[in-house]
Amino acid sequence: MTPDTRSEYYTGACLVVISAIAFSTAGLFTKGVQAGSWDVMFWRGLFAAAFTTAWTISRGTLRQNFLGMGCSGLAVAVVGALGTAAFISSFKLTAIANVSLIYAASPLIAALLAWLVIGEKVASRTMAGCIGALLGVATIVSGSLGQISLKGDLLALWMSTAMAVIMVVYRRYPETPGAGPAVLSSLLLLPFAAMLGDPFHVERGEVYVLSAFGLLFAIASVTLAEGAKRVPSGQTALLSSLETPLAPVFAFMLLAEVPSTATFLGGSLVLSAVLFSIRSDT
Repeated sequence: MTPDTRSEYYTGACLVVISAIAFSTAGLFTKGVQAGSWDVMFWRGLFAAAFTTAWTISRGTLRQNFLGMGCSGLAVAVVGALGTAAFISSFKLTAIANVSLIYAASPLIAALLAWLVIGEKVASRTMAGCIGALLGVATIVSGSLGQISLKGDLLALWMSTAMAVIMVVYRRYPETPGAGPAVLSSLLLLPFAAMLGDPFHVERGEVYVLSAFGLLFAIASVTLAEGAKRVPSGQTALLSSLETPLAPVFAFMLLAEVPSTATFLGGSLVLSAVLFSIRSDT
């Protein structure tokens, strides 16, 4: 590895780590305000769309990202909007640890869907990881049976499946841009959030917090995209998985949320499955 290549690699690794840290704060922002789920979606989506659009303009890729997204980009936007609605709502109904650990199974669910839908070959290691991750998710959900958190767990599973579908779309149509569909996904939710929530009566201080949420989400998306260009895919997945243990730690430190026994057991299964499945790629 030449000095220039090494520098690019370390830059990319730092960007991916920054992205993971930023993404891990989603639950803190959502639970840290009194605003309802739809209000959070409105303000977070509005600011995330604005910041991401500004970034594409600064990069000179506005036309490519928005006019060049095609049908696959529209599909990503619609599925992303449905997933985001479930993702934000899930934080209000269950523990941050549950959401983050269930969400960690997304890449393995994507591998399973890619095998079923587009016939992509799945390595035996990845298939074993898929089975382990799904068992882990089932363990986490079982700990919420009979409680209100069950709905939150199922919403988190819906989000994970939506993200898996998006991953499959990008595998099938790799020319699909990232920023345009992400912005459209946020914009699609705005009218529904305005009708079903009450975003214009949210306290000004909380609007500032949610604007920071939108900015951080935009930064996380950009740093992940830029980092992934410089780091091998297996290592990108490994570094991105830092989000999963960080989210429960932040929730414990700042919100005093203590994961249940089922979450510990299921989460261990999910994390082990993810690390096992990408080990051969790193």
